[in-house]
Formats: sequence, C-alpha cells, structure tokens
Amino acid sequence: MSSHREAPEIAKDPVADNTDVYAFVSPDRPETVTLIANYIPLQEPAGGPNFYEFGDDVLYEIHIDNDGDALADITYQFRFETEVRNPDTFLYNTGPITALDSPNWNRRQFYTVTRIEEDGTTKVLGRHLACPPCNIGPLSTPNYEELAKAAIHQLPGGGQVFAGQRNEGFYVDLGAIFDLLDIRPLQNLHLFPRPPQPGVDATKDLNVHSIALQVPKSSLTRERYAAADHKNPRSVIGVWASASRQKVTLHDSGQEPAHTGPWVQVSRLGNPLFNEVIVPLGKKNLWNRLAPKDDAAFVKYVEHPEVARLLPVLYPGVFPHLQALTAPRADLVAILLTGIPAGLIDGFQNFTGSKPADLLRLNVAIPPASKPNIFGILGGDLAGFPNGRRVFDDVVTIELRAVAGATYPLIDHNYTPDAAVSKLTGGVPPRTNYLKHFPYLATPKSGFDVPAS
Repeated sequence: MSSHREAPEIAKDPVADNTDVYAFVSPDRPETVTLIANYIPLQEPAGGPNFYEFGDDVLYEIHIDNDGDALADITYQFRFETEVRNPDTFLYNTGPITALDSPNWNRRQFYTVTRIEEDGTTKVLGRHLACPPCNIGPLSTPNYEELAKAAIHQLPGGGQVFAGQRNEGFYVDLGAIFDLLDIRPLQNLHLFPRPPQPGVDATKDLNVHSIALQVPKSSLTRERYAAADHKNPRSVIGVWASASRQKVTLHDSGQEPAHTGPWVQVSRLGNPLFNEVIVPLGKKNLWNRLAPKDDAAFVKYVEHPEVARLLPVLYPGVFPHLQALTAPRADLVAILLTGIPAGLIDGFQNFTGSKPADLLRLNVAIPPASKPNIFGILGGDLAGFPNGRRVFDDVVTIELRAVAGATYPLIDHNYTPDAAVSKLTGGVPPRTNYLKHFPYLATPKSGFDVPAS
C-alpha cells in the first residue's frame, strides 16, 4: 500500500496512520493547489455502531517547504473535537441524517484549521467546522453527496477545506504485490509460474478519512511568487503530511484516558510507497518519528532499492540489464529525494536543491493536463507524478517501472531498460469514479451496500 500499515508501530494506531498524500494544481481552478492527506486505512464501510472518525487526541498536519531546506515554511494544523448529543443510546444516529445539524445524528465531529508560518505567526482559518457523517446506508444517510457538499467550508483568502470519509483513491493488487511480488498479468514469468490473470483491485470498496485543502498557489510559494515560469525555483514546493500524539497518555480505572506533554510525530508521508518498500523493516518506526530534514540517513536505500534486487530473482532471465545495474540509482534519488533538475526532461524541473528529503515536489507553474495520463511524467504528462501526485495517478506502476530501470537513461544515456519494464504494472486499471471537483476523491462506499450480498 502507499503507506497503509507500513510500519509495525503505526499499524497498531490506524487513527494516526497517514496513508496517502496528494498535491496537484487543481484542474477546475488552476490558480489554486489542492493538498490531500489521508488517514485511517482500509475501512470496511459496514463499520457500525462505532463508525470511523478522526482522533480528538491526534495532531494532523500538512507541511510546505518552499525554499529547499526540508523544513516547514508553512504548516496547516487540524484539531478535531467530537460531540455526543445523547450518551444514553448505543446508536450513531436515531433516524435519517439529512443535514449536518440533524438532531438524528448523535456523534458528530468538528475541527479547527490553523496556518502557522515559519516565523511562528499563527492564524486560525476556521473554527468548529463540521465533518460529514460516515456513509452508513440509504436509510441513515439517504443523500450522502449533499451532506459531503455541505461539509466543504470556505476559508479566508480564497481557500476551501473538507475533512471526512471518502472512498479510497489508491488502487493496487495488494494481495499479489505482497505475495512475493506475484504480479498476476506477469505471473507466467515468475519464479513460481502460473497462467497469467487479470489483477484484483483490493481497495476499491474500502474507505479512508481525508483532509483536503485547496488554496491559491501564491499562498504556498516562496515570496508569494505567482508561479508564471516553471524554470523559476520559486515555482516548486515540497509537501508532506504527518500525525503526532502527545508524549504521555494516562489510563486510570473508571476514567477517560488523559493526554499530556509535547507532541511527538508518529507518522509521516511524502512520496507514495517510500516507507512501505524503500525503508527496511528495522528502520520503519524510526523513519516515521524523524523529520524530512533527517532523510540523509536513508539515501542508501534509495540508491540501492531492495525491489531492484528482487525483480531479477523473482522473474529469472526477465531483467538482465537491471541485474547488471549496480551503480547508485541517481535517477531514484532525483525522483524521491531532491527533485528532478532542469535539463533531464524537456520543459520540466521540480528540483529543490541537493538536500535529500522525502517530499512530494510540485512545480505549480506546470498547468493541469488537458488529457491526463495515469503514468504521469513516464507517460509524457508533466502535470502528474512525480510532479506532485493526482488522485488517479497509477503510482504503483510508475514506481515499479522506475525502480526496474525505466528512468535510469535520464542519468546514463547508454543504459537500455529491459523489454519487460514497460509491461510492469500494479495489476489493476484506474478507477473511474473520481470527482471532477474538490475534494476529488469519490463518495465513500456505504455500509449497507458493501459488502454486497
């Protein structure tokens, strides 16, 4: 998964588990950038009676680095508060929820959005903003789309925000990927061959909780640069999200847990799959606790990724050029840790400097594509991953092909990728249910409809 349950400790703490981060120039409002951070992975829609919700005891943050030092120049903080109308019933709702202030909705969540500048200047952008309920079913949430629409709140300065349940946007054949990388369409070439089969989209009927923010480009760029020129370094921003918990939690008989002390980061995410498949098992918890400025310690895992060593073993004779490639993977370091410098790809750069850091880098001067390609830059679409990440980008296929050598010719023009690289795939087709407008991720699946009989 992109970063779902990717480390032993955070797998035990789903409310704080940062699963995906997206950053892209909004296709329907190209003067703005949309930032999305997802949490609480692999939600079965029929999750009652205690449906999924954000943690009141978790500090959720989206960070922006706009000067290449891997430190946050801008941070958006989100704090949630749960209100229970009637503690004497076990029910989430006692009738249809037809509005966000419905008296039938018993357990509601609200949140505060705060923007913090690098110099410590703090501005509260919105207070007591309502989340939508979870999508329960046709009797409890009969018009879910309207509830979600009502939960989009306008912010001062031309922004808007949404926080609540969405359909999982990340698609992958999860069962095959972690079954010894047995990519079903290519399993006839696997070390343990079987007839090829179509992939299985393991996450299409699962939900997630999203924090989505849409703000003007100039509110994120250095010196509020208008981002008119993609070659200008000020057009590039680095994005990551995190979740933190207070240092001490006290449990006492008959009492609610008490939390105190400074905040400690327990989860973070920039590029998809970084901690999932780049960082080794013994370092995953550490990586989640560190900041991007500390990522120099992980450069060696990017230069020599384990997946690149496994592919020739699991697919004998299929990747001879990759097997012979022993040089440090400067192409992957550029994609994941520094951004791609000018001169490697015509009309593009998202370089933030030599300091390595796992950031999702977005050149906001690159306009949205008129005909988006799910393979992003690999597919000739400069508006897609790894120039930020859109909700529909096939990041599994992009990263698999990059690790297998598709991008190494950017560094060594004499290198020829193996013929099988272009056949590598995450195994499943992209979804078609994404929204064309904010918050872009689709309506969550309802508990009544999934699982279907």
